Amino acid sequence: MPAPRVSFEFFPPKTPEATGRLWETVRELAPLQPSFVSVTYGAGGTTRALTHEAVTAIGRDFGLTVAAHLTCVDASRDETMAIADAYAEAGVHELVALRGDPPRGSGGFRPHPEGFANSIELIAALAETGRFHLRVGAYPEPHPDATGPGADVAWLKRKFDAGADSAITQFFFEAETFLRFRDACAAAGIDRPVIPGIVPVESWTGVRKFAVACGASVPARVDAAFAAADTPEAVADTGARLCIELCERLRAEGVDDLHFYTLNRAALTRRVCAALGVPAVALDGAA
Repeated sequence: MPAPRVSFEFFPPKTPEATGRLWETVRELAPLQPSFVSVTYGAGGTTRALTHEAVTAIGRDFGLTVAAHLTCVDASRDETMAIADAYAEAGVHELVALRGDPPRGSGGFRPHPEGFANSIELIAALAETGRFHLRVGAYPEPHPDATGPGADVAWLKRKFDAGADSAITQFFFEAETFLRFRDACAAAGIDRPVIPGIVPVESWTGVRKFAVACGASVPARVDAAFAAADTPEAVADTGARLCIELCERLRAEGVDDLHFYTLNRAALTRRVCAALGVPAVALDGAA
């Protein structure tokens, strides 16, 4: 079986120490020749400027295709489209268009009075420019704001109908979670790529907390496996083993693209990619 195509997600650094860790992570993962990398926004758009800086620097210094996250939160339509224009002028032509997380403590998403009401409106406006390859989010398990069974598939179809080119899912722990979602998408007439999001677990406490917050179910067997890991090395070994098993199951079911949420750490992602046969090449001139 040939190696899968891989892509990676990073988040923008807020401190000098975090900046160093991000560049080291990119430097270690760039030789795996990802099809693209993405850079997130903070909740409420709090890292907007930092995201722009990280996106442009990664593209310039490492020659990678970078998809910048762009959200509807706390900005007018004009301000949001100005950000998109600035990316295009900087040579960034891939965006991950999202509604975005509301500011912490805000009690939920509230559209800006002059902003986009939701991700559908944002995607449609970006698609109309003809300047971007648009990636969007997808939820193989119910989004916390989903209105009922099937709502996440129906909403994803609306995103594609509005002009999205591909989707990246929220992470999950069981291959069947994604495979059922893929089948439901096909049944709904979705024929564009839906890429599974994978998280190599280095710190189970943090990942578990985030999983609960975003509605990703935590299988008892995964909880038990990490509970039995009593050292950082054992946790890393467990995270690598479970992640490799998940990816191999997806590959056996015809999944050719895998998107890794790196959490700005390279070691486990490299370990998983090596086990999947992803080749690493020497890169000249990377910063």
